[in-house]
Amino acid sequence: MTILRGIAAVFLLSAHAWAADPHMTPAERQKVIDLLVESREQLLQSVDGLSAAQWTWKPSPERWSVGEVAEHITLAEGMLFAKLEEAISNPPNPDWETKTAKKTEFLERVMPTRQGKAIAPDDIVPSGKWTQAEFHIKFEEARARTLKFTRETQVPLKEYTAEHPFPIFNTLNAYQWLIYIPWHNQRHVKQIEEVKTTPGFPKE
Repeated sequence: MTILRGIAAVFLLSAHAWAADPHMTPAERQKVIDLLVESREQLLQSVDGLSAAQWTWKPSPERWSVGEVAEHITLAEGMLFAKLEEAISNPPNPDWETKTAKKTEFLERVMPTRQGKAIAPDDIVPSGKWTQAEFHIKFEEARARTLKFTRETQVPLKEYTAEHPFPIFNTLNAYQWLIYIPWHNQRHVKQIEEVKTTPGFPKE
C-alpha cells in the first residue's frame, strides 16, 4: 500500500507539473495592451474631424450611422468587461482548459475580420443620441479602465469562465473576454470605414 500511495503521489505531482498556467504570460499581457492601444487609435482616427451630419448619417434606415457604431463599441466594451468581472467572481473552472481550448484563436480569426454576422443584444444596441463629445468621454473612460486592469491584474484569468450568450462561443475564460474587447473594437472600425465609403455619405 505504501508503494502504491507513493506511485499515486508521484502521478499527481507530475500531472500538476504539466498543468497549464492559467495566468497571462508576459507576451499575452503585452499583446492585449498593444491591441487596446492600437484599436483605440484606429477608432479615434476613424471618427476624427467628422461633421455632425457625417456623424449621424445612415446608409439606410436599418443600418447604423458612424455615431451609432462608435456608441455600440463603447457599450460593448462595458458589457464585455462586465463578463470578465462575472467570470472572476465565479469559482475557478476545473475544466477551463477543455472548455476554452482554441477559443482565443477562433476569436482572433472571426472578430477583427468581420466574419459572420450577429444581432447585438438589446443592451448594447445604440440609441443614436450620443454627441461626439459624449462618445469621447465615455469611450476614453471605458478604455482607461480596461487598460488599467490589463496592466495590473495578477488574477489567473484563464481558469475563470463565464458563458457567452451566442452558442458559437459558449464558454469563454476571463482572458478571452478581455482580449475580445479590442478585437470587437477593430471589427466595428471596419464597419465605420464602410459607412464612410458608402455612396451618399456627406462630403462635409
